[in-house]
Amino acid sequence: MSDSGKSLLGGSMASIYTTFLRCQRADNSPLFTTLDKDMKKRVLWVMAGLVAAMVATGCGKKEEPVAAAPAPAPVVATAIVIGLDDNFPPMGFRDEKNELVGFDIDLAKEAGKRLGMEVSFKPIDWSAKESELNGNRIDVLWNGLTITEERKANILFTKPYLENRQIVVVTDKSAITNKAQLAGKVVGVQDGSSAVDAVQKDEATAKSIKELKKFADNVTALMDLSAGRLDALVVDEIVGRYYTGKKPGEYRVLEENFGTEDYGVGTRKGDTELAAKLDKALDDMKADGTAAKISTQWFGSDIVKK
Repeated sequence: MSDSGKSLLGGSMASIYTTFLRCQRADNSPLFTTLDKDMKKRVLWVMAGLVAAMVATGCGKKEEPVAAAPAPAPVVATAIVIGLDDNFPPMGFRDEKNELVGFDIDLAKEAGKRLGMEVSFKPIDWSAKESELNGNRIDVLWNGLTITEERKANILFTKPYLENRQIVVVTDKSAITNKAQLAGKVVGVQDGSSAVDAVQKDEATAKSIKELKKFADNVTALMDLSAGRLDALVVDEIVGRYYTGKKPGEYRVLEENFGTEDYGVGTRKGDTELAAKLDKALDDMKADGTAAKISTQWFGSDIVKK
């Protein structure tokens, strides 16, 4: 007999015995105490037999095996949240109606349509983009995101879809004509952008400047440049050209720059399936001319990297 059976036997017998002791005769005297010795033994043997039969009946029942729960069906993503800096024209920014527009916005919407996914956009602190992505608060980074070796450690990139350079913007009245003349000057960059890395990699220039001043966005940096609080701004060419083109005669772009780089779409390192789908969508858009059409709408020509 198992331990549980023994426990049940002992407990049941004790319960029956206690109940029997409480039984009374008609004259209110305890029934058990009035029995002779032989009768008491017989009563106890009968009780033991009853309890044993109860235990045997209970132990003889076979438990039906519990069927294993079916494995949950794999979750198919039907929506993606794209993190962006919403003050980064012409890639992603707010128009006069406060609606998100831009080259990357249009490209992402078209990709989502082809993948059968609902696309939503979430403005984030660009300097915390990797934390936002890997903290699962967003699914994708798509906003003029430069592919760098450092970022590859935490981000899975698609193939490049656009080429970019880090240019130097000064006011039209500035005496600065090359990078060497940035020595002793205050140079602005967007915090968390590849402009920071580009300047720091140029050790000679980085050591010569007075201060590398970081801004939350390039719009504020350009305002400081116009106000004389900055001597120069290092910025993505696509963004810099967009701004300087809107204010002819106010800014000038130096011929020297801080190097060429590529833009890619970023996903979490483990989201290989999503990255592959985005790659295919971009390849298809390049092949059928959709990417070229979107590029022409924003830049006046097809600058998409083939």
